[in-house]
Amino acid sequence: MGGYGPHGARAADDAAAPALTHGMTADQARQVLAVINDPARRAEFENTLAAIASQLPSAPAPAPAAPAHAAAPAQALTVQPDSLGSDLVQDTEALRASLIVQAQHFVALFGDLAFVVHWTHTIFADPQSRGILLDAVGRATLILLLALAAEHGVSLLLRKPLRGVTARALATEKRLNLPDAATAAPAPAATAAPDAEGTGQQAATEQDMQAQHATLRLLARVPYSLMHLLIKLVPVGLFFGLGTGFAYMLTTTHQAMLVTLTLTNAYVVARVVYLLMETLFVPHSPAIRLCGASDQTAFMVTRWLNFLVAAPSVVVCLSTLGGVFDMPGRGTEAIIRSVVLIEHVLVAIFTWRVRRHVASALQPSAHLLQQPFWAFVGRLVYLWWVPAMFFNFALWLIWATHIQGGYAWIIRTVILTTAVVILSRLFSVLAYNVQNRLFQISPAMEARYPGLQARVSYYYPAARKILSFLLSFATAIVFLQALGLPAINFLFHGKLGQKVMGTISSVIVAYTVAVFIWEAANAVLQSQIARFENSSQEGRASRLRTVLPIIKTVLLALIIIIVAVTTLSQIGINVAPLLTGAGIMGAAIAFGAQSLVKDFITGFFMLVENAIQVGDWVTAGGVSGTVEHLSIRTLRLRSVNGDLHIIPFSGVSSIANTSRDYNLVVVDVMIDLSQDTEQLTRILQEELAALRKIPRFTHLILSDFTFLGIEQADGNGARFLGSIRTAPGSKWTVYRQYYSRVAVRMNAEGIKFPVPSYLNFVDNWAGNELKIDAAPKAPPQQGQG
Repeated sequence: MGGYGPHGARAADDAAAPALTHGMTADQARQVLAVINDPARRAEFENTLAAIASQLPSAPAPAPAAPAHAAAPAQALTVQPDSLGSDLVQDTEALRASLIVQAQHFVALFGDLAFVVHWTHTIFADPQSRGILLDAVGRATLILLLALAAEHGVSLLLRKPLRGVTARALATEKRLNLPDAATAAPAPAATAAPDAEGTGQQAATEQDMQAQHATLRLLARVPYSLMHLLIKLVPVGLFFGLGTGFAYMLTTTHQAMLVTLTLTNAYVVARVVYLLMETLFVPHSPAIRLCGASDQTAFMVTRWLNFLVAAPSVVVCLSTLGGVFDMPGRGTEAIIRSVVLIEHVLVAIFTWRVRRHVASALQPSAHLLQQPFWAFVGRLVYLWWVPAMFFNFALWLIWATHIQGGYAWIIRTVILTTAVVILSRLFSVLAYNVQNRLFQISPAMEARYPGLQARVSYYYPAARKILSFLLSFATAIVFLQALGLPAINFLFHGKLGQKVMGTISSVIVAYTVAVFIWEAANAVLQSQIARFENSSQEGRASRLRTVLPIIKTVLLALIIIIVAVTTLSQIGINVAPLLTGAGIMGAAIAFGAQSLVKDFITGFFMLVENAIQVGDWVTAGGVSGTVEHLSIRTLRLRSVNGDLHIIPFSGVSSIANTSRDYNLVVVDVMIDLSQDTEQLTRILQEELAALRKIPRFTHLILSDFTFLGIEQADGNGARFLGSIRTAPGSKWTVYRQYYSRVAVRMNAEGIKFPVPSYLNFVDNWAGNELKIDAAPKAPPQQGQG
């Protein structure tokens, strides 16, 4: 293994060169291994290989493989180039590659464990080295087992003294809990003071007494805690004495003695540290516990202390034993690095387990929690474990990678992140107060625009969420900047950051404008309805109120489509295929559902033109009835027999509305030719005048009787026509009542009605003459043929 000087790398090259053609000998392998184990020689060897590689010709680049399949057709939904979506994809790929590189660097921290594997293989391959190692480990294990057995036996014998210490501590605790007569008596000055001052003084006195009592109790526990610790240290001292003595008496090699002493010292240090920490909690003896923790917390902490103190002991052992058995330094460092990482993982798990207990202990007093700032601090302390875990692993990373200025960075980061959290909270309080004022409508504005406060309050939760998102986003950016990451430069100067900010701004502006347009349209429509109602235009108000849902639905659909298209285009999604597909689908639906489209179009114009309203009596589609419901597509009529007819607007060619403006009662009377028309006119006019005097019919009859003349005069009589104008939908009521009165009056006045004539045809069979009997006859009675 000699012959390695400044030109060790060249010697390694000479040793490795014939190995490429004729194989490698054992001496050459040991020479190469010596170079690898020596950092200086290994660096020289690496430089030599780099120089050789730079002078060798490069291998020709392989020709690009032909695609196995034809290019896939373009998808209908694509991401536009040079957009936010494409930049996100590219940066995601770059981040993925960076994470892979960082993961490789992290794994490289433990790459030196290969030296441990090689060292183990070398030790066990050599019979002499293997014997020394097994002898040392075997003797050390036997000695430690004997010492542990002795320690355990002494611990069992010392249980009674420990219980005695606990009993005396309990007795002292009970004695201290008895109130003192001098302190229990009230002070004379307190009785003479006013009530308020006396109450405050008494509370302060009681608080001082409690603090004094707690201090005395703690001081009384200290001797018992020290006695408890000393008794527990006796078995550990016995273990140390036996382990050290047996290391000198029962070992035959220097290596075995060093292994035994190292393991003994590591165990004793771990036990002493554990017992010192246990003195604060003492899970089995609350009477001598020095810290104010519950039994559950004490058990959990002491259980985890067994794991937390074990890792430093292992580190001490490895750092010592590596030199004892000539383990390569890089291998020892890799093992120590791994063990320390396991220790930090255990600390992180322990931090997670005690997060709530620590947060409860860090809570401000109930009096301070009534103030907004301390209330925020009280909520913030529940997140103490987040920075604790972060800095726990940051400390390991800085130690493992030897980062220059790492600990200064941690201190600076702690100060900056704390300031960021506090300032962000203060700014958020101010921002929320401003938002509350903006969403609070003044009484004058509410009186001018009724319902404005309700509409504004409807959007308050969404606005609060948006504001919270923006504040959280800004806090995260400043927090990352405080950690040393160029977040601000990324947002305002980076290509992707500028697009992210532009996209967020555009989307927020689009949604804000959409909300303002929607609310403005609703306000205009509602004010128009109120204006119609105030100006006694109930018909127009009812018509606008009927079509209002349709207008709102169409407007909302347009706003949603525009905002959605704007959002997708800002993200970088190509919306042209979407719009084309939507147009094609709309055309297909229009052609395939022509009747449905006709229903909607006809219904919309029927409602806009105020052709019908709910409650009208109409005739549509050959059906007469009362309108019970109107939609954009159908009309529902309730006929006189109670049937409900649902008629689509596409089947309505015309509508006869009986409930609009006025109705006409057409009076059609057939009288005998010998009757006086003036007498009949007088009767009809007088009866109508009498009917109008009845309160029920006063508002239903809108005009006097109008004589229209004689429509027809022949052998069957004279047809007398007249008309009466009535209120909308009231003609049948007036018609029936009027005709009943006219019938009685005509009968009383002796008005004659024409009697129809019947022609009797006589058979002319067998030479009989044709005879026509034109004499009037009474109509046949019921039951006659």
